[in-house]
Amino acid sequence: MKVAVVGATGLVGTVMLKVLEERNFPLTELIPVASEKSVGKEITFKGKKFPIVSMDTAIGMRPDIALFSAGGNTSLEHAPRFKEAGTTVIDNSSAWRMDPAIKLIVPEVNAHELSIDNKIIANPNCSTIQMVVVLKPLHDKYKIKRVVVSTYQSVTGTGVKAVEQLMNERSGVDGPKAYPYEIDLNVLPHIDVFMENGYTKEEMKMVKETNKIMSDDSIKVTATTVRIPVMGGHSESVNIEFENEFDLAEVRSVLEKSPGVIVVDDVANLKYPMPKDAHEKDEVFVGRIRRDESAPKALNLWIVADNLRKGAATNAVQIAEYLIQKELV
Repeated sequence: MKVAVVGATGLVGTVMLKVLEERNFPLTELIPVASEKSVGKEITFKGKKFPIVSMDTAIGMRPDIALFSAGGNTSLEHAPRFKEAGTTVIDNSSAWRMDPAIKLIVPEVNAHELSIDNKIIANPNCSTIQMVVVLKPLHDKYKIKRVVVSTYQSVTGTGVKAVEQLMNERSGVDGPKAYPYEIDLNVLPHIDVFMENGYTKEEMKMVKETNKIMSDDSIKVTATTVRIPVMGGHSESVNIEFENEFDLAEVRSVLEKSPGVIVVDDVANLKYPMPKDAHEKDEVFVGRIRRDESAPKALNLWIVADNLRKGAATNAVQIAEYLIQKELV
């Protein structure tokens, strides 16, 4: 089992390597891939050194699986080349997500859709992943009509430059900016570019990806995505309107039994999910479970997950694990 990690030196690529090691992924050969300026440098994996190779070298080595986290343009150009070499590509960028011919996969929700013919598989947006892991069991039970979500997203979702901006501002150091405004002691209601309808691209990703992953265009979704000066994970305030009536105790029970979900909901003892608690964890945490008293058959939730892990690297590795388990690669 030869596995290439494309973008191995980036923020998500580094976490992918960590997750592969932690989960004892059954690879026999690791092929780290990065930009030309990194070729020849080494990364450490399970205590051994591996040289970083170029895209062309990696394709020539014909890996079984390639985990991509190197940006949309790189994926559009090179994922088909890996596919031609017989490699199954799991891509973390937005390049392929809304392509009707490409599966958009969150293993807990829709891994069953995968077949041996799916040679390019899309990893969803981080904010969408953590939300649908919670939505799916509730949709199966009560049928969701509408979702209103507001996100509180970590600077790590933007990348290394954004983390540096936050730390520089906190230390009073002038440096490169990832955002148009200061992020420390501030909140930016703006993630990705604005579109003609007044929503950002990130907000529309959450709408469209949710419908595609859940295989249900009848679910109405509206989103407001916000960048906040935290590390460790993304948080979401989610309001769900159901077709059917629900019982709160049953909702908790459904979520407690759902794969990949941990319920942290004990307000009497001030227990609720926070980014610090989700940091470096693979599960999705949910709390503040309560009725929306302003609308019938409506529920409020608070959802938190590590955006670099379940929101990116872990989800991609879980897809790869599923492919191996089902002998689809």
